Amino acid sequence: MNYTTQMDAARKGIITDEMKQVSKYENIDINELRELVSQGKVCIPANKNHKCIKPYGIGKKLKTKINVNLGTSKDCLDMDLEMKKVMSAVKMGAESIMDLSSYGDTQKFRRKLTSECPAIIGTVPIYDAVVYYNKPLKTITAKEWIDVVRMHAKDGVDFMTIHCGVNKHTAERFKASQRLTNIVSRGGSIIFAWMELTGNENPFYEFYDEILDICREYDVTISLGDACRPGSIHDAGDISQIEELVTLGELTNRAWKKDVQVMIEGPGHMPLNQIKANMEIQETICNGAPFYVLGPLVTDVAPGYDHITSAIGGAIAATYGASFLCYVTPAEHLRLPNLEDVKEGIIASKIAAHAADIAKGIPGASDWDNKMSQARRDLDWEKMFDLAIDSEKARRYRAESKPENEDTCTMCGKMCAVRNINKILKGEDVDIME
Repeated sequence: MNYTTQMDAARKGIITDEMKQVSKYENIDINELRELVSQGKVCIPANKNHKCIKPYGIGKKLKTKINVNLGTSKDCLDMDLEMKKVMSAVKMGAESIMDLSSYGDTQKFRRKLTSECPAIIGTVPIYDAVVYYNKPLKTITAKEWIDVVRMHAKDGVDFMTIHCGVNKHTAERFKASQRLTNIVSRGGSIIFAWMELTGNENPFYEFYDEILDICREYDVTISLGDACRPGSIHDAGDISQIEELVTLGELTNRAWKKDVQVMIEGPGHMPLNQIKANMEIQETICNGAPFYVLGPLVTDVAPGYDHITSAIGGAIAATYGASFLCYVTPAEHLRLPNLEDVKEGIIASKIAAHAADIAKGIPGASDWDNKMSQARRDLDWEKMFDLAIDSEKARRYRAESKPENEDTCTMCGKMCAVRNINKILKGEDVDIME
């Protein structure tokens, strides 16, 4: 192998096996894809040690991908249950799994993921470091933080969220900003607390070049974490968020100089009218690097329904430039998600991603919808079920209505517009009386 990363290969004119697979899946010209990878506008997260991966591309001119957050915690230490959630998520169409494990033998679970799961695997090393060292936060050294990044890379993780953007300068900006919800990023809060306790610079910022060398060695995509993402619509677009984004833009260029692939993480909570502008600002500041958003959640008042607030924001964000949506479940802000919550979150995110792909003209995106429309015109229920984004739910709802050989749904009965127009166009009589 005479290249280090997918970006390095692309810049050398080399077409990798991963590029070939992505090109075929996306129906994009292989040389156009290679050029986008070389420019950093598409990344293909694929650690050299993740042998069972099915590679996906994230970025410009490609389908919008979704990520599912899972992992063990003190409240749920059942690895088998978490793996069941993982495999269910992959079966339902999640292209990426982010392991946010924060309790127990996290390395065992992480290695199980990279040896058995074909999806892209992401992690947040700062969470794991707290568990791994199991000592007071302020006693963790800069070297120890970096060592955990290296451990995750060796374990086969395809991308890592690294909170590099909150340095001493941006931290001072945050403290002066008087935010409504302060810092809601778990990783961001941990590194901010460490900086305040020790008086030291953020080690992920101070030793960024060392982190890039690790990422280059294993071809880990660095996901530049937004420690100051807004946790309420009130804080959206404030100085803390934008100041950090400027820093992330600078760090993006430094990564690209070392052929390291990059994604940029974004909000968070954000009102509808700010989303388009936020995507455009990110595009400009970060030179078109793929944007990875959590939501955005477009209102703060819907606990129990945040998969919906997230899907609304995600569809708009992806329409205007986001490439990667992190799912949100109905359990967001309330508790750990169960299997049904995971499903609801995935379906909502898949709907948002697909709606955005139609809006931004991804080739072939609307073909799926056209096939469904034809099946509806033909009252072909089996075809409709097969095409549905959630086939199980569609079949169950239909069965619960007990139509008993009726070719319409129970909503319209004999007044069914589809059936009656079909009959009229065939020259047949129509009886709409019950």
